[in-house]
Amino acid sequence: MTEPGLSAIMSERRQLINLAYRLLGSLADAEDVVQETYTRWYAMTPAEQQAIDNPPAWLTRVASRICLDLLRSARARRERYVGEWIPEPLPESTEWRTGPAESVDPADRVTLDESVNMAFLVVLDAMTPAERVAFILHDVFRYPFPEVAEIVGRTPAACRQLASSARRRIREADLPAAPSARRAELVREFKQAWESADIAKLVNLLDPAVTAVADGGGIVPASLEPVSGNAEVAEYFTNLPVFSLGRTIFERTVNGQPGLVIQYEGVTETVIAFDVNADRITNIWAIRNPEKLHPWS
Repeated sequence: MTEPGLSAIMSERRQLINLAYRLLGSLADAEDVVQETYTRWYAMTPAEQQAIDNPPAWLTRVASRICLDLLRSARARRERYVGEWIPEPLPESTEWRTGPAESVDPADRVTLDESVNMAFLVVLDAMTPAERVAFILHDVFRYPFPEVAEIVGRTPAACRQLASSARRRIREADLPAAPSARRAELVREFKQAWESADIAKLVNLLDPAVTAVADGGGIVPASLEPVSGNAEVAEYFTNLPVFSLGRTIFERTVNGQPGLVIQYEGVTETVIAFDVNADRITNIWAIRNPEKLHPWS
């Protein structure tokens, strides 16, 4: 006999993955959160489950609270992280999907929009856990503040202040909104100049205050500190032994925006995300930690 409400419970999985990824910036952690959420649901007796008037809302509350706990402990974990930490990059599902349709990767459950582009996620990562949860739940997923307050453990008025503070951080970050066509052109021109070791062209493509950040997690080689300045970043990239080691660069969608992927014998070794403002690249994020690249290989 089919469990009452089973289809409704399982249909929330995509929504929960979407929420948890935006809250944590990690697809692997998001999947763990959703698994734990369902574990807690099925740990209840049938009578306890039936006593819950709105199971999808219950799942959202539980998943959000688990994410909040993880965010609160993240600072200590980040202090032990080797080098810079960058959110886990997401591919376009059509660019990686292999195997039978029923074998669905969690990345396929994440809807790609402005709230998951790399620049946005980096700003989210600078917020306090309560700010991030209040903002994502209210401004992105449209949960009313009384429900947000129950999750965060604050009053609705306090949650309004948290969301307002988060919006202010986003405004102050002045996130660029260059047309996607121009973004793709800049990324393609960057790739071509990099392949030809054209430092002058790279300098011209980069904003004078550009910053490049790499994330190797202490597992693979990566710069431990950000590199800033167009001349410095151009020199840094041209000095990387990418092409001498037989690597190939492809244009790919990274978190819904044009990006680059470096592969060796079909295995993705680096995913590069960009942010641009007008006609210059302002930020480059290179994710090399193999633990963050599973959906890409």
